[in-house]
Formats: sequence, C-alpha cells, structure tokens
Amino acid sequence: MGAYQIDTEKERQEILKRYRLLVTLLRNKTTPEQKRQIRKAFNIAVAGHKDMRRKSGEPYIYHPLEVARIAAADIGLGATSVICALLHDLVEDTDYTLLDIRELFGETVEKIIDGLTKIEGVMDMQTPSMQAENFKKILLTLSDDIRVILIKLADRLHNMRTLDSMINEK
Repeated sequence: MGAYQIDTEKERQEILKRYRLLVTLLRNKTTPEQKRQIRKAFNIAVAGHKDMRRKSGEPYIYHPLEVARIAAADIGLGATSVICALLHDLVEDTDYTLLDIRELFGETVEKIIDGLTKIEGVMDMQTPSMQAENFKKILLTLSDDIRVILIKLADRLHNMRTLDSMINEK
C-alpha cells in the first residue's frame, strides 16, 4: 500500500461528494427541516475535525461521513441517526460538549451522542469475558434508544473495513 498523498482540493471535492451521496440516500425520507439539521451537523463535523487525519492519512471527516452512510444505506436509519453519526466523535475529539450538542440539535441527539460516548470505553475492554459482561451492560442500559447501538455498530464496521492502515498489534 502506497503512502497517502494529501491533496486538499481533491479531499474537499471528495468530502462534498460523500455528503451529496448521503443527502441522496435520504432524499425521500427527510423534511426540509431535517435536511437543514443534517447540513448543520455536516458543517459542524467538518469544522470540528478539520485538522484531524485517520491513520491512513485521509481526512478524519471521511469516517463520520461513512458511518452516516452505513447508518442510512445499510441499516436504514433516518435523519436523527445520520445527524448523530456525523457528530459521533465530536464530544470526544473536539471542544464541543454535550450541552453544545443539546443546544444545537436538541435532547434526543444529545442523549444518543452521550450513549455513544459512554459505549466507547465499555467496548474497548481486553478480555472476552469482560467484553461479554460489558456488552450485557450496554444492552441493558442503552435499550431505551436502540439507535445508540446501531450507530456504534456502523462505527465499528467502518473501523473494521479500514483496518489495513493500522499496525498489526492494534
């Protein structure tokens, strides 16, 4: 695998292409207000992750865009889930807080993002028995909104699909 070549103009075009694909996937399933909220989430995610890169060298924003695409296209989730997928790493990786998310997108989005943030630590345990125990906790405590688990699965699926850029130990 060759080294990733940074070309900011090409990346900008690719980001917009991926966003347009996402909008197209949701075309008949969203209200004008939901479309505005998705655009706002996209803009915030792009700005929040603007200087971040994945291990592959690609812009980090490709990841939330792909998680949102998986949520919409492969799982069949709607606008709220797409917004949450776009924002899923924002609280962990930027200066945005859950309060900011609530003020910008409302209580439902905040609760899902909070659930995604809490799940992250639980899913990174070492032993299989610890993972099994924590998975039970996840299912019991987050069953009030299944979208948390579905978005997290989309997140993990994309991470698995891009494992080739990780070192073998990881």
